[in-house]
Amino acid sequence: MGFGRQFLPQRTEIPIPEAPGSLTIVSVDPQTGAYTQHYYDSRGVARLYAMTLASGVWTLTRESPDFTPLDFRQRFTGTFSEDGNTISSAWEKCLNGSDWEHDFALTYRRVG
Repeated sequence: MGFGRQFLPQRTEIPIPEAPGSLTIVSVDPQTGAYTQHYYDSRGVARLYAMTLASGVWTLTRESPDFTPLDFRQRFTGTFSEDGNTISSAWEKCLNGSDWEHDFALTYRRVG
């Protein structure tokens, strides 16, 4: 049985030693239409993020325990450029349950 178009994989390789390589797999719940991003990286970290994509904005949020205890909440917001070739984004974290702080910025660019 093939998976057809049920999953979207993304591999990330970063030429910076302290940044982990990763594999993410996006899936959709066929009954609700809700997206989930499954994240795995070279450090052995595995996480689940709720994902939305609407009006040129991509969001990922992690607000409940998944494969590990929830030590902190996370959220990602990426905004697509008008031509769709760039996504300007940032990760934030919340260590105390209420105050969000900037973690790092990230830019995706279409190549090829």
